[in-house]
Amino acid sequence: MRVSHGGLQLSSASGILLILLYCTFTFVSWLFYPYPYSPWSNYLSRLGNFDYSPIGAYFYNLGCILTGIALIPFFIGMWEWSPTNALGKGVLLLGQVMGMCSALALILIGVFSEDQGSPHMIASSAFFLLNFFVLVLISIALLLHHRFIKLIGLFGLVLTFLSLPLEVFLGGPFVEWYTVFGSLIFVGLVSYNTMLLGKDERESHGIKSLELPRSRSSTRSQV
Repeated sequence: MRVSHGGLQLSSASGILLILLYCTFTFVSWLFYPYPYSPWSNYLSRLGNFDYSPIGAYFYNLGCILTGIALIPFFIGMWEWSPTNALGKGVLLLGQVMGMCSALALILIGVFSEDQGSPHMIASSAFFLLNFFVLVLISIALLLHHRFIKLIGLFGLVLTFLSLPLEVFLGGPFVEWYTVFGSLIFVGLVSYNTMLLGKDERESHGIKSLELPRSRSSTRSQV
């Protein structure tokens, strides 16, 4: 399958950008949070609650909106990882569509902050439900691509299914932190593998462009 550099750059660049956006805005909002805060006792959305953190909430909610926007080109660019078989293409396409829906849900989490009640809970529940299926579908599709690093795909599946027993036996805010930052690590690994693929493609095209003039000159010499 031919891989276009534009799609590879879109997916890898937006993947790195969304990690930086979410981590930066979350950290800044944490600095403004006026009460004790930890992954064991507080959900991430509490940072965006204006009742608890009138200043820091602006940063967290803006971070969710910008991260959700950056997720859209990330999932669009993932089509460059489409397997050659029809089943793999279908799995990846479904994962992309659900991924863009999860991006919209993340944007809505930022629009409807935790202090707004039901709208926030609906957006948050939709995001984490969609995120579960997105990770499964994308991981399976990537495992079907012969040039994808298999350990990364396996990491995505283990990350996803491990969240189930954690939710049952542990529950609470920690599972949310595990899911969110585990997903960011997965995005980072996919972006890294995508950059490697892009580098290989550029090198192979460079070799072909060098071979082409040589082949023409050898043909002329034979004539």
